[in-house]
Amino acid sequence: MTQRDESARPSVSPAAPSPAWDARSETQITLRSPGELADALPYLMGFHPTDSVVLLALHGERGRFGGRLRLGIPRNSEEWPEVSDQLAETLVAGCVKRGARPDGIVLFLCHDPRTGESGREVMERLRPLAQSLRLACGGLDVPVYEALCLSDGRFWSYCCPDERCCPAEGTLLALPGTSVMAAAAAYAGIQVRGTLREMEARYAPLEGERGREQESALDAAAADLIPRILGGTDGEMLRRETLDLADLVVERFRVAPPLAAPPEADARDDALLACDEAAAIILGLQDRVTRDRAAEWMEGPRAPAVLRLWRALARRCVPPYTEHAAAPLTLAGWVAWSMGDHPDARVALSQALTADPEYLFAQLLHRACNDGMDPEPLRRCLRGERRGRAEPPAAVTGTDTRTDAGVITRGTKGADEPGEVRDAIRDGDPEGVPGGIPQEVGPAGPDSVVPAAGAASPGRAAPPGPGARARRPE
Repeated sequence: MTQRDESARPSVSPAAPSPAWDARSETQITLRSPGELADALPYLMGFHPTDSVVLLALHGERGRFGGRLRLGIPRNSEEWPEVSDQLAETLVAGCVKRGARPDGIVLFLCHDPRTGESGREVMERLRPLAQSLRLACGGLDVPVYEALCLSDGRFWSYCCPDERCCPAEGTLLALPGTSVMAAAAAYAGIQVRGTLREMEARYAPLEGERGREQESALDAAAADLIPRILGGTDGEMLRRETLDLADLVVERFRVAPPLAAPPEADARDDALLACDEAAAIILGLQDRVTRDRAAEWMEGPRAPAVLRLWRALARRCVPPYTEHAAAPLTLAGWVAWSMGDHPDARVALSQALTADPEYLFAQLLHRACNDGMDPEPLRRCLRGERRGRAEPPAAVTGTDTRTDAGVITRGTKGADEPGEVRDAIRDGDPEGVPGGIPQEVGPAGPDSVVPAAGAASPGRAAPPGPGARARRPE
């Protein structure tokens, strides 16, 4: 599988109720039609999934939503059967691991039309993928109750043959904010943050003249740092310089007036960060010890400004320094996860693994976040590291003064992540998550309806279509 979309890294989402929904009580929603399912998808995921396969697990007679999984649609159609098997196995295994094998699945294919292509043509082009997924799920004795294609503002059902409710030209999606789910989400204080593509764009490298300026600054910073390292400069001094500079920029971001719109907010942050500052911090973060100390900035009133800094630094990792983005992207994912923003955390960690698939810290965090683990064990570990450095004996024995000049040009793979970090992530308790099934930040939880602690139920959307229980392809 070599020609997959850059956003195609799997994201399995836990099914604990969102804190925002917990703040309300007795709010219940039942979804009874394909149209209501299609309208609810962004609220179930926390964003509009673009160019994505989404599988949602159903449990019990009323079909309460549980685990969910998203993957970018593979560009090569020859990969579709293999990918379908992997997706079905991953979702079912994740639900079984948490004690609740799914009774059914709802499938979504979300894809924008190509130039000159209509939404209906997208639906027909993706029909073999929908069938492969239905066969794969049926092979595991988990029927696909509904399979929908969302494209160009319309939806089509691959399961329902009745043109009275599912016409050949498709059905218009509800206007944003007008569906039943939208009303419930507004009541619970939950917002959909835009499309997946828009979320990924917040981490994309700068282009044009600004990108060239940043490349020159990175070249100059590397030329300055390597002689210092080779000349025997204490690595601890470089770490202090990096973190002091990062702290200065965080404070600059913190006192700037907030902006609501992400594009404007990111542009303002870019204007507040000089190219030479960004270059020095980016290269400094390639040192694992520096990065781990930066990871300690994961909570408190400054955490939103810290997240903005890591985002801004990821945008400054322009070619040929794109691999260096793994460090700030991983830090962004960690802070977002620590703050409870699971969708943004998964996007950032997925982007980190795109920048460097072997970056172990990103691998560990991505898996832990997807498994629904509590970030508190890792927070405790990092707090302990910070307290330990405040004690002179621990600071002396725990200081690693080595810095490899190679990290300036290569980046670090993170192959030697400290054992305490691995243990903290490993020891997170996914079974302690209410409901026990993975979920996105959104109105889905363990009950048959969406509430405070509930989940949307699809009702009886549609019977299993052809092939739902067919033999799994070899």
